Order: sequence, then structure tokens, then C-alpha cells
Amino acid sequence: MKVLVSPMNKAEAIEALEGDADIIDVKNPAEGSLGANFPWIIREIAKIAKNFGKEVSATTGDLPFKPGTASLAALGAAISGADYIKVGFYGVRNKDEAEKMVDAVVKAVKDFDGKKKVVIAGYADYKRINAISPLQLPEIAAKFGADVVMVDTAIKDGTSLFDHLNIEEIKIFVESAHSKDLLCALAGNLGWKNIDTLKTLKPDIIGVRTMVCEAGRNSMIKRELVKKLVELVR
Repeated sequence: MKVLVSPMNKAEAIEALEGDADIIDVKNPAEGSLGANFPWIIREIAKIAKNFGKEVSATTGDLPFKPGTASLAALGAAISGADYIKVGFYGVRNKDEAEKMVDAVVKAVKDFDGKKKVVIAGYADYKRINAISPLQLPEIAAKFGADVVMVDTAIKDGTSLFDHLNIEEIKIFVESAHSKDLLCALAGNLGWKNIDTLKTLKPDIIGVRTMVCEAGRNSMIKRELVKKLVELVR
């Protein structure tokens, strides 16, 4: 498994890089679970990450069903230097809407640079926000040429991925992604107690923030915690 760590600024990105995280995921927690950061922040962090030989991911927001907005945001993240462009399907309610969103985002990114990876992110607590189930996303992502499917939590209230989806559902999500040649990422307030379970589930990527912060989601990422997690995963 690769470890994806989500810093919100340059200082945190350096902590994640010094801790040897595999992917630096630029986000802005102030704007939501997958809140988008500014293009200049993505560019700055991408330059630093490249010096470490690391890949960069960028979130584009917890998006409503607006394919045009989503495609433009995705293109902006790609232009800003992200290797992975992550789109959160917060306001996407059903399969038809999801297909239109994935189609638009993939076209925008791949027409710019076919090597960039599109990440379609659903939410484990989808029932709380009336969004599409993440279990439907692997089929749709594969159909339109996305590269990665991810599940996170939308509402950051201390509950985790495992509070909203049971082990069997998560296993189905991972296996469905892999059967369609997609990479699979799991996130959502993951904790140290979940490491062994995650190893059993075998996602390609685990995404964290709170787990490697010194005192909660809104505090500073610490390289020592990143290093500890990387060592446990590897």
C-alpha cells in the first residue's frame, strides 16, 4: 500500500515528505472533506515534492452535480502540477449524474495530459448526505477511463470509514476496483487500530490526515507520525 498524506500548506507538505509519504495530497480542510486548495499552493508543493521524487495529488472539492464546474476545476488542478486529480462526488445523487461527471472530468484531464490520473471519490457516509453509494463508482469510473476510485467520509465528526461501511462492503469496493483494473484508495479518519485490517483489505493507497497530526485534524502534520505509519504499512 502507498501512504497518501494530506497537507494544507508548504510547511505540512515538508513534514509529510520528510516522513517519506508516497503521495502528497494537497487539500484545504477548511472547505470540506475534499476541499480544494489554491492553484499557487498546489504549484509550490508540487515543485518541492518533485525534488523528493514524490507524486502529488490535489483535491478539487466536495462537488455538486455540475459537470462543467467539475471539469474546469479538474483541469486547473492538472495544470497546477498534480499527478492525481481527485473529484469528490458530494452532490452526485445517482448513476446518470455520476456518469456525466466522470465523463467530463476525464475528458478535461486526459486531453491536457494523458499521463495524469483521475480519482473519483465517493463517501462512506453517503446516506447522510444523500449521495451516490461508493459501491457504484468502480463500474462508472472504469467505463469512462478514470484511474482510481476512492472512498472517504464527508462529515468529519470523529466517525470513520469503518463506522459507515462494514468490512464486507469495503472488501467488495476494493475487489470491484481491482477487477476493473482501477487503483483503489481508502480514507476516512483511519486510525492506528485499523492498520492490520487495511493490510487484509489490500487497497493500493490509504489516505490520512488526522492520524499523522499532532493533536487532531486541524493541527500540524508531524514527520515522526508519518514515518511511523509508513514503516508499519511497508
